[in-house]
Formats: sequence, C-alpha cells, structure tokens
Amino acid sequence: MALSDYDFDLPDTLIARAPLERRDASRLLVLDRASGAIAHRTFRDWPGLLRAGDLVVLNDTRVVPARLLGRKQASGGRVELLLVRPDAEVDTTGALAGPADAVDWVCLGQASKGLRAGTVVELDGGSATVLEALGEGELRVRFEAATSIGELLEHAGRVPLPPYVDREPTPEDRIRYQTVYARIDGSVAAPTAGLHLTRETFAELEARGVERRFVTLDVGPGTFLPVRSEDESSHRIHSERYDVPAETAVAVNGARREGRRVVAVGTTVVRTLESAVDRGSVRAGPYSFQMVDALLTNFHLPRSTLLMLVSAFAGRENVLAAYRAAVSERYRFFSYGDATFIAGGAVR
Repeated sequence: MALSDYDFDLPDTLIARAPLERRDASRLLVLDRASGAIAHRTFRDWPGLLRAGDLVVLNDTRVVPARLLGRKQASGGRVELLLVRPDAEVDTTGALAGPADAVDWVCLGQASKGLRAGTVVELDGGSATVLEALGEGELRVRFEAATSIGELLEHAGRVPLPPYVDREPTPEDRIRYQTVYARIDGSVAAPTAGLHLTRETFAELEARGVERRFVTLDVGPGTFLPVRSEDESSHRIHSERYDVPAETAVAVNGARREGRRVVAVGTTVVRTLESAVDRGSVRAGPYSFQMVDALLTNFHLPRSTLLMLVSAFAGRENVLAAYRAAVSERYRFFSYGDATFIAGGAVR
C-alpha cells in the first residue's frame, strides 16, 4: 500500500481543540468490520453494544506534565524540552520520579538555534544539560532538580497536548487530558479512546456482566510522528514500554478459550495485546489479529500509523468510508473528539 491510500479530506473546523462539558457526551460511530455497515449513536449507547461475558481491556497509563519551558543559560534563548523516557543506561525502571540529584532522560528539544552537547537550560526549579544528540530530534539530557524530577514536572511541567490542538494547555487539561482510571505515570500522550469513559460507564458495564482488566503502555510522541515516505514500510515507529499484568493475561487467555470477545479500549491496548502474543514461529502473509475482537477508538489523522492500524483491523475501504461519513455528519476529530466502535466478524 502507498501512503496516499490512507488519506482523506478533513475540514479544519472538525478538529476538536477542547473537550466537551461531559466526557460521555461524545458521538459514537459504529462500524461493522465484516459488512462495513455504519450506524450513528452516542457514546452513552456504548455499554449497550457490549455483551455479558465480554472482556474490556483498558490502558491505565497516566499522562505526565512532561513539557518543560526554559532558557539557555548562555544566551537566554527560549528552549522547550519534552521528556520521552528515562535513559536506559541510567534508569531501566520506567519510573518517572528519579533521585534528587541527576537523572538522564531522552527528550525532544526545540530551540531557535538548536541544542548542542554542553548546552545548559535553566528551568523553574532546576536545570538541564544536553549530553548528546541521538538523532531524529532526540537528545540525552541530564536534569538537576531541587527535589525530584517528578516534583519538578508537577511544579513546572505543562500538559503535552497534541500539535493539532494548537493552543496552550489550561488547568482543565490536567484533568480532561487524562482518563478517570489513569494510575501509572509514564505517557506524554493520552490513550484518548479512554477519555470518554466515566465512573457511570464502569458501573453500567459491571451491571451488564462485562469484565474489565488493565494493561499499561506508556504512549510516546511517536504516536503523532507523521509518515513522510510514500512507502509506509520505510517509516520508523518509535518504541514504547508496556506491561501486561498476570491477571490480565489470565483473563484474556480465558476469554479467548471460551469464545468471549476481547474489546480493546484504544489502539494502545491493541498494540500491547497483539505484541504480547508468544507465537514462537514466523508465519508468511499479512498480519492476523489474534487477541482483539472489537475496538473502541477515536478518529485518527490522515496518513498516520494509527489510521493504518485501524485499517488493518477493520479493512481500509471500510474505515475510509466510515471517515467520509463522519466528515459528512460533522463528527469531531482527534484526541478531544468523538469515538468509533469497531466490531463484527472477520475482515473481508
């Protein structure tokens, strides 16, 4: 497939740049992945589309305020740093908070004249020194904080809203760009399908006999990285840390054995569950999804890896037809936008 095969026309006015007043007030486009049939619902209808015995799997990662603004110590030039992950050579735990002295992180950096090794950046409550450039915009940076890196981010960090939101974050974003079940620090982007769920949603799922379990995948900035090559197979996808707890593995395997549906809330859950399959051998041909039967997800950017993933799951023509219908019906797109629920039989 070519990159242009994953394109669609999207008016700028349909990009959601702020959340709705209520999380569950979003609209829901329902797509049958076998027939391509489309239905228009509201998100509050979603629990009623599930069955007793379904297993819903969610990503409990928590978005950290990982965007820091500072000034170059030497020139006073403005600098922006986005903490991506702890440097593996220093901290392999994946924990956000580090010791009180120095912690090395892989960051994305922006400055008017670039950032070279040795550059010192003054921050509100600490400082950062660029150790080396790693390529593709990544830097290894050492932080010095008065307390801990976690406290530095909570004090001075900003919510790393996606580029298409195109505004500075507000105090409301600290709450709304976070799922109500977020638990484990680590992401620089929200698992946005989960933004629609509320405590009332969970209560209704439980009342309907729907089981739920959690995985953790720390969403990285690569989720927004555009695919620039017309040959999408040459695009480099950044790695992400994930964890599947033992109880979740038992629940998923049990559902598969018993013929119950595994419903992924978000593409991050799909990536986690499908990556965690222990195959032990290589099979020729296109990828066949083994763990996930249904998917709740938001609308994704044209020409993006996430749109490609959803297309692999539900069929490219089905997905693009659904997106055209969503544009025609003026759905709200992307992180703070409306949702889709993809279920049904095998892709044809």
